[in-house]
Amino acid sequence: MGTTAQIRLVDGSPELLDRGHARLAALEQRWSRFLGDSELSHLNRSAGVPVVVSPETYQLVSHAIDAWRLTDGSFDPTVGATMAACGYDRPLKSIDRSAPVDSGHYRPAPGPDAVVLHPYASAVEVPEGTQLDLGGIAKGAAADLVAAELLADGAAGCLVNVGGDIAVAGTPPRPEGWQITLDCPGSDTTMQIGIRQGAICTSTRIQRTWGASGTPPEHHLRDPRSGAPLYAGLASVTVVASRAVQGEVLTKAIFAAGPEQGRAIAERSQVTGVLVTDSGTVTPMPGLEPFLAAALDREPV
Repeated sequence: MGTTAQIRLVDGSPELLDRGHARLAALEQRWSRFLGDSELSHLNRSAGVPVVVSPETYQLVSHAIDAWRLTDGSFDPTVGATMAACGYDRPLKSIDRSAPVDSGHYRPAPGPDAVVLHPYASAVEVPEGTQLDLGGIAKGAAADLVAAELLADGAAGCLVNVGGDIAVAGTPPRPEGWQITLDCPGSDTTMQIGIRQGAICTSTRIQRTWGASGTPPEHHLRDPRSGAPLYAGLASVTVVASRAVQGEVLTKAIFAAGPEQGRAIAERSQVTGVLVTDSGTVTPMPGLEPFLAAALDREPV
């Protein structure tokens, strides 16, 4: 999925760790738009035809469509063609990050309203002109799935980090919980959060950037209405939630809404987290205090 992953176990064997990495690789093979033989790529090439997919892929597409509705389109899984048109059609390490991007190539996402789900056949039908990109929500889902499976397979506790979407489950390595350090872009501030169960997810426009110097950089967080990179006043959004798939979706919705409306979205969704504005102002959202209190002044795990 064009990112890195990390697994930490509490009282788990090397064999169990290998199993977790193999499971992530299998999910990559299903959900990456950068692999021509992935389930997702096959689905996108089969426009207008129902394609039988694995139950996990069917559920992920269904979750993505639900998230589009719940966020009033701020999260949109049909930005695949939009991403390709602006130059992000392969893993970032393979892109000429200094090449200019013609804003005339920006295109709005069509939205998934016309994507048809066939539940009895576990099939998905993508209409002509629509390309699914499950990148962010796939990372969150992968973290949730692998964390749950490692716990069921015998680990006392685990942390699974897929590209900044972190799921933790079971017994943490210390009573205060897993210690997660947040870098706050544009600021000298770092924050440490202690979390025993659940997920912590971060989306930022700072890391995945490209485009010629002298212009606002292109980045992977796009406005579905226009296809342009999102600049709504936020550089980074972190959400603490019960599941990584939920936290990932909410980081995108909050990022698109901007600082003020973003806080309102978090409160309505009953999650907390941290906002970092374009100017480097770091704002903890209401409800973060217990997680800060659980953080230790020592090396994070």
